[in-house]
Amino acid sequence: MNGIELRIKGKVQGVGFRPFVWLLANEYGLKGDVNNDGQGVLIRFINPEKEALTHFLKDLQEKLPPLALISDIQQCEKHWENLPHFAEFVIRESENNAMDTQIVPDAATCPACVEDLFNPENRRYHYPFTNCTHCGPRFTIIKKIPYDRKNTSMSDFPFCPDCEHEYKNPADRRFHAQPNACPVCGPHIWLQDTEHQLATHQTALKQTALLLKEGKILAIKGIGGFHLACDAQNFDTVQLLRDRKHRPSKPLAVMVPGLDFLQNLTETEIKLLTSTAAPIVLLQKNKVSNLAENIAPNLNEIGVMLPSNPLQHLLLREINQPLVMTSANPSGEPPVLDNESAVKKLSNLADFYLCHNRDILQRADDSLVRASFDDVETLRRARGYVPDEMLLKTENTKNILALGSDLKNTFCLLKQNKAVVSQHIGDTSNELVQQQLENNIDLFCQIYQFKPDLITVDAHLGYFSSKTGKNLAKKLSVPYVEVLHHHSHITAVLAEHHCHEKVIGLALDGIGMGDNGQLWGGECLLVDGEQSQHLGGLPAVALPGGDLAATQPWRNWLAHLQKFVPNWRDIAAKTCSELPWEILSNAIERNLNSPLISSAGRLFDAVAYGLGIVGDKLSWEGEAACYLEALATKSDFIKDEKGAVNIQVKMPIQNNQLDLATFWQNWLDYDDSKENKAFIFHYALAKGFAELARQQAKRHNCKTIVLSGGVMHNQLLRRLLKQALVEFNVLSAHQYPMGDGGLSLGQAMIVANFSN
Repeated sequence: MNGIELRIKGKVQGVGFRPFVWLLANEYGLKGDVNNDGQGVLIRFINPEKEALTHFLKDLQEKLPPLALISDIQQCEKHWENLPHFAEFVIRESENNAMDTQIVPDAATCPACVEDLFNPENRRYHYPFTNCTHCGPRFTIIKKIPYDRKNTSMSDFPFCPDCEHEYKNPADRRFHAQPNACPVCGPHIWLQDTEHQLATHQTALKQTALLLKEGKILAIKGIGGFHLACDAQNFDTVQLLRDRKHRPSKPLAVMVPGLDFLQNLTETEIKLLTSTAAPIVLLQKNKVSNLAENIAPNLNEIGVMLPSNPLQHLLLREINQPLVMTSANPSGEPPVLDNESAVKKLSNLADFYLCHNRDILQRADDSLVRASFDDVETLRRARGYVPDEMLLKTENTKNILALGSDLKNTFCLLKQNKAVVSQHIGDTSNELVQQQLENNIDLFCQIYQFKPDLITVDAHLGYFSSKTGKNLAKKLSVPYVEVLHHHSHITAVLAEHHCHEKVIGLALDGIGMGDNGQLWGGECLLVDGEQSQHLGGLPAVALPGGDLAATQPWRNWLAHLQKFVPNWRDIAAKTCSELPWEILSNAIERNLNSPLISSAGRLFDAVAYGLGIVGDKLSWEGEAACYLEALATKSDFIKDEKGAVNIQVKMPIQNNQLDLATFWQNWLDYDDSKENKAFIFHYALAKGFAELARQQAKRHNCKTIVLSGGVMHNQLLRRLLKQALVEFNVLSAHQYPMGDGGLSLGQAMIVANFSN
């Protein structure tokens, strides 16, 4: 019996792909079967008519279900002797072979399910776990492959007859929707305090809305973790949340019931907000009205998201006003995932708890993106995007595991040309986060049937992630490779853009290990595959107190004054009068716990303290830099940037370094508003680095310049750099963070280049 076999790879499992194939095959009168296996989807046709097959293949690629994505189609002719005769086209059961297909990220509730949710005639009316093959939880409920109900946290909920009928009916949009459920057979919600259950089902939702309107703070279980929610229009309630969470000024994310609560959105912002990923989108404050002033103090932007699951749709429809929705975690710990931990660990934060009994198996924080001047910018990549894979242009033949960094940690699995970067793990200084990192590595390796041939870690061997990688390499008897932090930043951008040419990279961040144990953070590099060469950047300045300097900006201010300003003692006496600056200056002179570092992040801290826009202590990473950028955007020079050209506050290049002595002396003498001085700093820094990059690009015959590192999330700085380098091809990251969240992708790509 002759036929055609189609092997389909990509996001083709758990997305309604098989019923889509079934419908198309029946439309064109094709006979055969389709099934899931570890390789993806296998389609077999018996004696297909050529014209019908042509139409099928065209529609297969052009009319895909919303969550499906085909990465590869392989077609071959077959001669079967023992294949049963098919009188129709059928769907076969899944097979669990060697894993080579994608796992689908969690997807926001689709329009059809939202309609079911609010239709009184529908049996899922007001049911908080409504989903279908086009939406709902995926990654956060999976235990192992294949993605079948028995391998998810939905295995605890046997189907009722109606749900089972939908599940087995190829014509139904809930065909093989693994989280399919209804009020009869599925999970349910309840409201409780620390000791008692107070209400269930719809009553729990209504009481939750009333409590929020009364100014209470609630812990609400979602898809990938708990949120802390409160009235975003109530200043006192927001302040109470800040006080309880010890979060005095870090911005809080807000959830609004719908787009009609926002104004003047761009097409890109609307597309991001309403996408299946449903991330937090950074919006200008004037696009969101009637929020408490303490939601995002001293900043120009607010993180906004729409409801992404049925429970949130129901709650936001009931309350019909914006809510703060921030991760529910004790300070320094990861967000809680289970009901017992929520009540135990959040008792000092929340007044009540809205819980449910569907287990969250994989943590997935809300993703954070921005519609920037140069396309979409990803700041945190998690729910909705992970574990999407990236196809790379590489001849890699090894399984490479990259462990990332210790802040904003992610890890990466690279198998041949497919890279899977984990969800945002966070700061590994906390033991619970460390455990989560190790557990997630085990899970990913199990799901993807991945055994590393080689492990790569950051060159900073004091990092927990580096120690973890070394220990795992020893346990598995595989080699490990150390790679430089800033080389990885640049290579991550190159991987995303499929760029393999020699480039000049500008890597600006807080801290990373450089050559010969030097601490870097403001570097110009020549990057060519697995090779990188340091070409210059910011001069090294003392980091007094080591890690303390990252949270106490006055230390960086003093270090810069002491190194670059002749009359620094007079200035320090005025600006640090209530601080032990003389003791610290002696420590700097004697090189006591004051390692040298060429850090752009610490330079931002120093300038922000010098302007008086931050105090002697910071409460969140990047606080000083964010305030400085927000202030600079209010400058007179924003309307007339050409006017800044004539101001003699510059960072000229001396011996391949930015001359900070000239900058500081001129900037301190420059008499103008804080807003203008903040802008001039950005302008001088951008012009200085642009000139350094230009010189080195000409010297090394490079046509492309890459911008990366956490500081490059500063839109003003990045825009000024790109404007100053218009004669070059300038690349920055979009799908992955430019900060440490994208580092593991760069690490894996460096080693792939090296090992091949």
